[in-house]
Amino acid sequence: MKQLSVLDSAFINLEHPNTPQHIGGLGIYDQSTAPDGPVRFKEVIASFERKLKKLPIFRTRLVQVPGGYDRPYWIKDDNFDMEFHLRHIALPKPGDWRQLCIQIARLHARPIDMSRPLWEAYIIEGLDNIPHLPKNCFAVYTKMHHSLVDGAGGSSFMAALHDLEPNPSGMEEDEAPNYLAEVPPTAINMLSRGAFNTARNSIDLVKGLYKTGFAIGKNLLDVRRGNIPMPEIRAPKTRFNNPVGPYRVFEAALFDLEDFKVIKNATDVKVNDVALAVVSGGIRRYLQHHNELPQDALCVTMPVDMRSRRGDTDEHNQIGSIFANIHSDIEDPVERLHAIHKSTCEAKEFGEQTPLVDALKLAGVFSPRLTKSLVHLYIDNQLTGNLPINFCSVVSNVPGPPFPLYCCGAKLVQYHGVGLLTPGVGLFHLVMSYCGTVTISILGDRESMPDPGFYRECLEKSLADLKAAALKKGKLIKHKTKAEVTAARKKKDAAEHADTEVRTKENSASS
Repeated sequence: MKQLSVLDSAFINLEHPNTPQHIGGLGIYDQSTAPDGPVRFKEVIASFERKLKKLPIFRTRLVQVPGGYDRPYWIKDDNFDMEFHLRHIALPKPGDWRQLCIQIARLHARPIDMSRPLWEAYIIEGLDNIPHLPKNCFAVYTKMHHSLVDGAGGSSFMAALHDLEPNPSGMEEDEAPNYLAEVPPTAINMLSRGAFNTARNSIDLVKGLYKTGFAIGKNLLDVRRGNIPMPEIRAPKTRFNNPVGPYRVFEAALFDLEDFKVIKNATDVKVNDVALAVVSGGIRRYLQHHNELPQDALCVTMPVDMRSRRGDTDEHNQIGSIFANIHSDIEDPVERLHAIHKSTCEAKEFGEQTPLVDALKLAGVFSPRLTKSLVHLYIDNQLTGNLPINFCSVVSNVPGPPFPLYCCGAKLVQYHGVGLLTPGVGLFHLVMSYCGTVTISILGDRESMPDPGFYRECLEKSLADLKAAALKKGKLIKHKTKAEVTAARKKKDAAEHADTEVRTKENSASS
């Protein structure tokens, strides 16, 4: 057996019927590339069975410590049933994009069965009326509890379930070592371990509080001295800061990655800044339409992968959080983009040096018994309005592979990530790149966003406006530079001509 880490346990403790803590993904596949013709459901089951040998964690279930006095454990599920986790459904006719989004929203709103391995997958057929898709496409929607994977881990899970070619014949999947092949722990065993862990954790907690306090003090001193910038995090409330209910909406916009690169090159920023600017413009347009755009700028929180900053560990979740101003109060798209670029640079410089980047761990530090009680007290009594800092959304950027992937020979043509909602933040954007495209998927609280299709249009218009403005500014800069060069040349020629005339007159006078 293996005990959950502090951060992995945090997502278990935060689980609530209104805010289930799972993430997901929606892939759409073209069957015409499958070597053996149309893909059958049993082929998908066999593919999942074979490939999950590399991921033993997806064959494990949770065991809670009696009384909730310690973090739970992963154990091997001896009754693992692939067909329970992998399900086959179809959209009703006409099978359009709106129906697919509604189906994904309904599936994603349902909490995962916590007594079984914490993931589900759905094969969805009937995608017969979605523009720009090949005929006879099917979709695979997966959802996984956040205690199993974070954004980078979800990307690895996606890669593990796919092939790099349509017909990878003769390739056997290597079975990963099963570190969970032990007998389930007894209640006495877990309680005794829990007593030891409680004592050890109390000591670690005191040390951690001292270390954190010292780090915060040093951080504030660096801010005061001007060594690191202090980002602006004061933001007004929006409709997305209302209590989050149990129902969801899902939508996604599909863009050409080349458009993002054109804007990046024209404005000398990063692709991630362009994505944030598109989100900022979309939120600005949406709230303007509803006459709810605040005069002050809005803020978002952004998950960051800590693997590259602290080194990889065996924890499933290795994420932190930073926050950034998206400058929704600036009307000009290019000015807004440059302001966002400045904010994200400051956010990374400040956020990665402050203990606040690990704030989410607080939900896993204390015993599940205490933390779950506080979470339910907070959510059930709708105390969201008491949050001191207001984030209008979470924006996560997960880079995907730049090459095509295949499932049972069917080519993956689109992929959309699906995030999760937390109390007080009823909007989640997941930006993902794959094979020359960028998707911005949104998960929203149904009460906060009753018109997700319109919001998708806001995102699409935001990119169009940003691209047009960036190209226009680029042309103006080039034109201005050319004009300045021409004016300087004329000025130089005039000066030389005047100088020549003066010398000619002086020579004439001398003669």
